[in-house]
Order: sequence, then C-alpha cells, then structure tokens
Amino acid sequence: MRIGIDITSAVRQGAGIGRFTRELIRALLALDSPHEYSLFAATGGLPRSITEPRLAYVTQPAFARNLQSAICNLQFLSDDWLHRIWHRAHLPIPIEAAMGRVDLFHEPDFVLPPTLPHTPTVLTVHDLTFIRDPESAFPRLRRYLNRVVPRSVARATHVLADSAATKNDLVELFHTSPDKITVLYGGVDARFAPVRDPERWAAVRAKYNIGLDPFILGIGTIQPRKNFRRLVQAFSHFRPPAFASDLKLVIAGGKGWLYDDIFAEVKRLGLEGHILFPGFVDDDDLPTLYSAADVLAFPSIYEGFGLPILEAMACGTPVVTSVTSSLPELAGDAALLVEPTDVDAIAAALRRLLQEVDLRRKLVAAGFDQARKFTWEKAAAQLLEIYNSFDR
Repeated sequence: MRIGIDITSAVRQGAGIGRFTRELIRALLALDSPHEYSLFAATGGLPRSITEPRLAYVTQPAFARNLQSAICNLQFLSDDWLHRIWHRAHLPIPIEAAMGRVDLFHEPDFVLPPTLPHTPTVLTVHDLTFIRDPESAFPRLRRYLNRVVPRSVARATHVLADSAATKNDLVELFHTSPDKITVLYGGVDARFAPVRDPERWAAVRAKYNIGLDPFILGIGTIQPRKNFRRLVQAFSHFRPPAFASDLKLVIAGGKGWLYDDIFAEVKRLGLEGHILFPGFVDDDDLPTLYSAADVLAFPSIYEGFGLPILEAMACGTPVVTSVTSSLPELAGDAALLVEPTDVDAIAAALRRLLQEVDLRRKLVAAGFDQARKFTWEKAAAQLLEIYNSFDR
C-alpha cells in the first residue's frame, strides 16, 4: 500500500503530541515494511532551523528504504490556515491534492482533513481534555475541538487511543464502538537511562540556570491542566524545614496558555528564588535533567499518555503522579499516586520520596521494570499491524 501520514505535529510541536508523533513515526520507518510511506507536513511560518532538524529526526532511520515518496512539505501554508480552509470555510479539498493518491491515510493529531471518498483513514486521539477538563482550554479552542473532533472520530475508519483511559472516554463521551478503537501506547526511547556523568550534570544545570541545589522536577507545557499552581502550593509546605532549606522546584516547559496564575502564585508565596522556570528543554538534555532531579512531580489533572513519568522512571528518578486518567495504568506500582486537587497529599508524597530512602529505592527499581514495558519499537510494530489489516 501507499500510506499517507500527516507529520505536521511532529514538525511544529516541540513537546507533547509533537514528541509522541516524532518518536512513533521514526520507529515505524525503521521497520521492514512492504508499504510505501508518503509524509505530509504544513510548515508555513516555521524557520528552517526548526523544520529541518525535526524532519531529519523523523526520516533518518528509514535510509530511504521505506520512505519511497518525497515528503510533501507545504512551506507556504501553516496548519492554522489548513484548519481554516478545511474546518471553518468547509472547503472539501482532499489531502490527496497535496500528497497524491494513497491507499490509507493516518492523521496522528485529532482532526481528520478531507480525503477522497473511498480512502480509509486512521485517526489518533490522544485525550479528551477539552471535555474532561474544559477550564484548561481557551473557550474558542474548546468550541472548535467540540465541533471537529467528534466529527473526525465518526468519519475515521479506525481510531487509535494513547491509553485505555482515552479509549473509555471515546466510548463514553462519543459513543464510539469499542471495536473501532485500538489502544496504542507510546514508548520510552533507549537514550532515557541514568546519566551519572558529573560534567554532563554540570553542563545541563548551567545551560538552564538551575544551579547546584537539589531539586524537584515538574515538566510540561505551562498551562492549567499540568496542575503547576497546586504543585507550587505543595512546594510551599517545604519552607522552611531544615532538610529542604536549599531545595528548589524546577518547572521545565515552554509557556502554553492561561499560565499567569501560576507565576502569580509563586510571587504571592514569596518563592521567586526557590522555584525556577528554565523554559523548554531540548530533547537531548532531558535524560540528564531527569537523572539530576531528586523527584519527578507530575500531578497532572488529565493526561492521555503521561510520557514524562515513564522517561523519569527509565532514568532512575522516583515519581509522584496523579490517580486520574491514564496515569495509574502507566505508573503501575512504580510511583506514588495522589489526588491532583489535594495540595496536602501532593506535599506529603513529595516529602516521603525526599526522606524515605527505602521507599525511593523500591520505586526506582520498580520504575526501571515499568518503563521497560513501553518501547517505541513495540508501538511501531503494533501500528504496522494495524496498517496491514487494511491490506487484506
């Protein structure tokens, strides 16, 4: 078959869905496959310094073995403009007009573009946050997603969900047949492993102005769903106990939306010198950052797939995460689970992992085992089997 895949999110988004798509498609292209892949990316408005490395990262493992068609790189159009054309102006210009005819089309980012009438489609739905946690999205975006995502799910021939939690949400909220949905977990790249090189630690600490103090790491785009405001409040419980006198909270991630309250809370609590916001962290630096942290705090309100908790586990860092959405199924017995709206519970769990040596050791060992269950190679092999099912 000739399979078309939209990799716009892999090129345009640094974290989250962008990382998920980059890793999955990279692993897919590295597999032996009878199929021909045609990739599509709308990169209008992006500088080449971002576009070219991300395209290269996705396609490099293929060595042109599976990637037999040229990448269709729409440098003159952004994804925003395509969504306006397709979903606001309702111009039914099929994706095949840009990438040529395909036997199967895969959209890894929520919203199906128009396709030719008989083209089967696979759609990945990462989460239904805009319904489960509506206050975490701008009203305009929420209205748009509430309109186009259910329609895309209904149109899709088959749907991939990042977790059983997301599959259950699709069944409950959209009344999608369970038989139409396959759970396809993400993975942990082999480069996520403990980093013990003190020079590497020092270089990453210096690069992000973290300093030499011990720190709790929070990671993710700075937005309400990540629950950073409550994490800041939980961290305030550590002041001024002696064991935490030099402890820092490092919240690593680019600014997303509705983040003013988070920074205001830091100022209100007088924690400006103790809570650091280094911004977006390069992928290559993440294993070192995880390894240097004393604890990963990931008390998110809702996640379709909580990749950071598995990456931290693979790096030997104990984890506190939420008892909600997909996070318990990913964490297993290898993390402390808390109710994300309970600030005292978050603080107590963090304190336990900072103080209880035996508990840390137990969770670190369990974390290595848990992380090994999730690999991009396994995910890509499963995706290939799904593609193969359309060729019978």
